[in-house]
Amino acid sequence: MKNQLKTIVLLGALSALLVGIGGAMGGSYMYLFGVLALVMNFVGYFWSDKIVLKMSGARELAPNEAPWLHNMVQELSYAAQIPKPRVYLIPERQANAFATGRNPRNGAVAVTQGIVDLLNERELRGVIAHELAHIKNRDILVSSVAAMLATAITYAAHALQFAAIFGGAGRDEEDRGSAGGGLLVALVAPIAATLVQLGISRSREFLADETGARISGDPMALASALRKLHMGAQRIPADVAPATASLFIVNPFAGGQTLMNLFSTHPPMEKRVERLMALAGHPMDVAYVS
Repeated sequence: MKNQLKTIVLLGALSALLVGIGGAMGGSYMYLFGVLALVMNFVGYFWSDKIVLKMSGARELAPNEAPWLHNMVQELSYAAQIPKPRVYLIPERQANAFATGRNPRNGAVAVTQGIVDLLNERELRGVIAHELAHIKNRDILVSSVAAMLATAITYAAHALQFAAIFGGAGRDEEDRGSAGGGLLVALVAPIAATLVQLGISRSREFLADETGARISGDPMALASALRKLHMGAQRIPADVAPATASLFIVNPFAGGQTLMNLFSTHPPMEKRVERLMALAGHPMDVAYVS
């Protein structure tokens, strides 16, 4: 409930930011960029699963190719009270997984070859349950709404920058001061929108951890899996598109020493494990499950 409330507050902050920029530009500009963002995200929302799966090189697995994995997904889907999603395999060495689909009827779960090789059955069940939680909680819908608002803010801010820079010639001192304030808003707003969007993503990860642990009934297994996956991501470079990083259960670029880590789409691993251990009623120094 706490994470749901946090998501609502953050979405409200994005909406308020968009309205504020629209007020600085004038209402007509806000409507224009809002429509453009809506069209872009409408396409992304309805076809995002196909786009992301193709970008990741994922291949759908027939039931006879991996019956044990299909049975695991089927059992956990029943526990989550959602339809069984399609199952995909990504030929990637790094151990990771993600879910996509705008609603439970269009869900898909993708696992890498690395995660199948690394985790034991209990840990993999925990990961699958986490991904099913994303589908059950309609996180793709929430992410799409956040992306729509953030995109609209970015477009509006760019237009405001243009107006402030090229529309200031010949103005008196008061007008130039107003233009300077508008330029400052235009520069800060996209960064603020990105930070709020990342906050929403991290909040949904916490929620999926909790929901997934309840679906599998095994918080310790998910905590153990997250530790292994995080260490694996630090050792094995990811061969995935940066735009898809937020979808994976752990940050695929966790081992990189880049600015990207300052804007991580995932909460700190220690915090995720700490919450799961609290849910299981165990201390933080619990050993890996077997």
